[in-house]
Amino acid sequence: MDSEEIKHHHRRHKHHWLRWLWALVGIVFVIAVIFAAMAWRNLRDATNDMYSSSGVSGRSISSVLKQKKPISILLLGTDTGALGRTEKGRTDTIMVMTINTQTNKTTIVSLPRDMKVDLPDYPDYSPAKINSAYTYGGVKETIKVIKEQFGIPVDAYLLVNMGSMEKAIDQVDGIDVKSPLTFTYEGYSFKKGKTYHMDGKEALAFSRMRYDDPDGDYGRQSRQRLIIAALIKESASYKSVLNRKFLQTLSGGMQTNLTFSNMTQLALNYRDATKVVQDYASGTSDDEDGVSYQQVSYNERQRISNLIRQSLGLQTKTLPDDDDSDSSSY
Repeated sequence: MDSEEIKHHHRRHKHHWLRWLWALVGIVFVIAVIFAAMAWRNLRDATNDMYSSSGVSGRSISSVLKQKKPISILLLGTDTGALGRTEKGRTDTIMVMTINTQTNKTTIVSLPRDMKVDLPDYPDYSPAKINSAYTYGGVKETIKVIKEQFGIPVDAYLLVNMGSMEKAIDQVDGIDVKSPLTFTYEGYSFKKGKTYHMDGKEALAFSRMRYDDPDGDYGRQSRQRLIIAALIKESASYKSVLNRKFLQTLSGGMQTNLTFSNMTQLALNYRDATKVVQDYASGTSDDEDGVSYQQVSYNERQRISNLIRQSLGLQTKTLPDDDDSDSSSY
C-alpha cells in the first residue's frame, strides 16, 4: 500500500469515527430532549391538577404577568387535611397579597375570619362571617365579597389546606421565623425575639395558637402572615416551581386559577419583590343573635382599600357608604 492509499485509508477511518461520534451525540441529545419533555409534561400535569377557575370576571392574569404589572393574589387557608379533618370547612385564613415589581414590595393584608358581611349570592344567610362565604359559595363567593367590601381587583387566588402547607414547608427544608411572643403550644415552645428554623409540624403549631395570645385572633393572623411570608420566600423561586415533588405535594391540597405558565412567570419576573409589608383589617366585637362577629368600620375598609390599591399602582377609590357597592371597575 503506497503513501497515498495509506492517507486515504486514514481519512476514511477518521470520517467513520466522526460519523459514529456525531450519531452518538445526536442520540444523547434526542434522549435528553425526550426526558426534558417528559419532566416538563409531568410538571405541567401537576399544576393542571391544581387549576380551577375562580368563576369571577376580572383583569386578565396572563396580560398582567406579561406586562410585569403589580398583581393581587387572594390566599385562603382551610383546616381540611390537618389534624384528621376532611370536611370542606371554612377559610379561617384570609389574606390579600400584592406583588409589585416596580417597588419590589410584597404586601400581605389579613382579613378577620369573623368579619361581618353580606353574601352577594346568599342574602337569606346574611349577615354572615366572611369565612362562611367559602362554605356557601366556594372561592367565587369569597372573591365577590372581598371585591364588594374593599373595591379591589383580585387577579388570582390560592386555596391551601393546612395539611398541604405542612408538607410544602417540609419540601423546602423548613422556614426561618422570628417569634413575636413567648408561648408553648402542642408540645412546641417559642421565645419572643428568637428565630426558629421550623419544619411543617412546628410551623403549623406556631400559626394555630389563638387563645393564649394577648391579641387573640389578630395575634394568630400576625403569626400566619409570618409563616406565609417565610414560605413564599423559600418556595417562590424558579427552582421550586420546576420541582416536581414540591408541586405534587401541593397539588393534593391546593387549588388555584394560576396556570403553570403563570407560575413560571411569577417565579422569574416577580422574585425580587422581597421587601414584605404586613397589615390587617381591624374590627370591633359585634354580637348579633348569639353570633360573635368582627365589625370592620367603613373608615377601616377604606384604609385597607387604599393600601391595597396603592400597592397595585392603582388610584384610590371611594367606597360606597352602603353594602351595595359596584366593584366592576378598577
